[in-house]
Amino acid sequence: MSRLEIMADKLECTELVARLAKGIDRCDAEMVRDCFHPDATDDHGAFKGTAEEFVTWVMPVLDTMKRTQHVIGQSLIEVNGDKAAGESYFVAHHTIETPDGDILMIAAGRYLDRFERRDGTWKISHRHAIYDWNSTAPSTDGWDRDDPDNPSVYGLRGSSDASYAHLANVK
Repeated sequence: MSRLEIMADKLECTELVARLAKGIDRCDAEMVRDCFHPDATDDHGAFKGTAEEFVTWVMPVLDTMKRTQHVIGQSLIEVNGDKAAGESYFVAHHTIETPDGDILMIAAGRYLDRFERRDGTWKISHRHAIYDWNSTAPSTDGWDRDDPDNPSVYGLRGSSDASYAHLANVK
C-alpha cells in the first residue's frame, strides 16, 4: 500500500469522526446512522449496544439540551489494509436548561474507533468513548437569538443549519 493510499484512508476515517460529531450537534439521526456499518456497536459508558440503538438512545438525550458542540482535536489513525483504529480527542459543550437557569456542561475525552472498509467504503464498526474530565458552570451565553434586528447567523439543529446549504453548493 502506498503512502498516498494510506493517507487517503486516514483522511476518510478522520472525516467520519467529524461527520459523526456534526450529526450529533445538528441532531441529524440519518447522518449519525450513516457513519456506522449496519452491524456496528457503540460504548458511551451510559449506553452500550448497537449503533442503531445508540441513535435511538442519543436523539432523545440531545432533545434535553438547548445546544451542543463537539470539537474534535487531534486524531491518530492506524491503517492496516481494510481495517483501521483511531483515537480522536474531543471537547463536548452542552447547554442544559434547568429551573435555576441554563448550565454549561463540558465533557472531554477521546473516541476510540474501529473502522472497516467494506465494498470500498470506510465506516465505523465500533466506537468507545473514554472520558478524561468534565466541568459544569452557569451558562453565560448572552446572545439574543430572537432579536429580529440581530444580523448574526446562529447554528440550528437539523438540515436548516447554514452548513447544509453551504456544503451542498459544491455538488
